[in-house]
Amino acid sequence: MKIVVFEVADWEQQACLGLQPPHIVECLEAPLTLATSGDHGDAEVIATFIGSDLSAGVLRRMPKLRLIATRSTGFDHIDLDYCRQAGVTVCNVPDYGDPTVAEHVFALLLALSRRIVEAAERTRRGDFSQAGLRGFDLAGKTLGVVGAGRIGRRVAAIGRGFGMEVIAFDPRPDPDAALALGFRYAPLDDLLAIADVVSLHLPGGADSHNMIGAPQLARMKPGGVLINTSRGGVVDGEALVRALASGHLAGAGLDVVAEEGALREEAEIFRAEAAVSIERLRVLLADHALLGFSNVIITPHVAYDTREAVARIVETTVANIQAYARGAPQNVVT
Repeated sequence: MKIVVFEVADWEQQACLGLQPPHIVECLEAPLTLATSGDHGDAEVIATFIGSDLSAGVLRRMPKLRLIATRSTGFDHIDLDYCRQAGVTVCNVPDYGDPTVAEHVFALLLALSRRIVEAAERTRRGDFSQAGLRGFDLAGKTLGVVGAGRIGRRVAAIGRGFGMEVIAFDPRPDPDAALALGFRYAPLDDLLAIADVVSLHLPGGADSHNMIGAPQLARMKPGGVLINTSRGGVVDGEALVRALASGHLAGAGLDVVAEEGALREEAEIFRAEAAVSIERLRVLLADHALLGFSNVIITPHVAYDTREAVARIVETTVANIQAYARGAPQNVVT
């Protein structure tokens, strides 16, 4: 098969090139875009990360495509309806980063609770004043986990280790997991009202778009903290800006924002073929506003990014391609 691997770092190339022979493999540092998709019309397999454009308009320009091996757990960046219609199989990496993402949740939370960024910047300037740096304990606080899948349960376990009470919301509760890890389930509205810290672990897509909007943020405890390491679109950015500006929320730790792609390269929204709506521009403006809050920490979608986790991503992606070639696809999304 002709395989094209996009968004490849130098250290990943050896593993990807190990697929040849019998396959023909091309490794590219750049993501797949509409402008470049026509150059890969002979690709039967593409392996991409979240920076590639996998919309129907791009995929139609690759008529031989039979497999998309996304190097991510989430697949909301892929037009699955088109893939179903065109007979393109989509495989993901379902479980590479449970501890990795969960640990990043607490990196963000501790940075907020102990004002780490502000303290470090101050001392770097030679200012050792402690004024305004008083934080708060995690022990004794209530942690609300929205989405109690593998990552959410790992977050619950770490929270219990900090001495936090943990409550969770999930449409498919698992009482055995709750008993083993020492948390309890609650309806979402109750969780939001009770929790001192709310951590989001939801898949992206239409079902979860703006799931945490103005009504949900208003229901959160005054002085509460929101952590999002799932998908940017889960949170209504405008509503979050208002909740922070009013002082209703004490802070937010975000590894994702809705328009992170446009924030990385804002000139992209001016491409002739780009679909730029007023709504999208409002979302981008809200993301910009969040960058300016001193009580908001935003990291560039790196919660997954440790040596151990990315090695698991590459191993699973290669195995997904090999399984498809054998006629026994694994980790199939559609």
